[in-house]
Amino acid sequence: MACSSASAALLSSSNPRNSSYISPKSSTNLSQTLSFSNSSSINFRSKSLRSALPVRASTTRRNGFVVKAGLPLVGNVAPDFEAEAVFDQEFIKVKLSDYIGKKYVILFFYPLDFTFVCPTEITAFSDRHAEFEKLNTEILGVSVDSVFSHLAWVQTDRKSGGLGDLNYPLVSDVTKSISKAFNVLIEDQGIALRGLFIIDKEGVIQHSTINNLAIGRSVDETMRTLQALQFVQENPDEVCPAGWKPGEKSMKPDPKLSKEYFAAV
Repeated sequence: MACSSASAALLSSSNPRNSSYISPKSSTNLSQTLSFSNSSSINFRSKSLRSALPVRASTTRRNGFVVKAGLPLVGNVAPDFEAEAVFDQEFIKVKLSDYIGKKYVILFFYPLDFTFVCPTEITAFSDRHAEFEKLNTEILGVSVDSVFSHLAWVQTDRKSGGLGDLNYPLVSDVTKSISKAFNVLIEDQGIALRGLFIIDKEGVIQHSTINNLAIGRSVDETMRTLQALQFVQENPDEVCPAGWKPGEKSMKPDPKLSKEYFAAV
């Protein structure tokens, strides 16, 4: 089922000139809360923005399931959660906010255990875990399966479609509350799309990508995006152009100073 060719229209509304734009260089002074009502009104409360922004959530039905698109999560504090997980063949508790001030987090959702595309992604991230660790980053995988299903899958050999031992936790979202909070849940199927979120050390979501069920994600691109994020947070007067990698030339976000970059490429 996780590898079906079902398609979803993901609609979002954005305005690049909106004054509420939040830079990738997050601040410890950031204090925002989201409150949802039946009218899909979303209120922000922060030191820099105290206005209410009415948002009408868009709903699109394609191939038997509904995806609702409201306000993007990028630039906002990640929804916190505490859940059971499997790590090192043991049951543990994972709380997202425990990483605030300590580590970046790669949080990725996948549809179901014991499927087809999913183990290729999960093991690919595990095999590169040491590289993410050097960047002070933890990886968390999430699906709607129970911890017992996670454990059985970890205890299954890779050559038999299993995962083998992993270098990071697999979180159980049996209540589907985490998938719903991150807007990746296909409600009438009860599974998550392939959502991936990069969360910085302040707990702010700086990057997200959502693939449909049949399309696997790239560990290389996730790594590159993480490196670009860390670079601009360490160098707030610089921005990263398309395809930027460490060691390559960045640019100044200024009409005059950016010409130095364009003249060199």
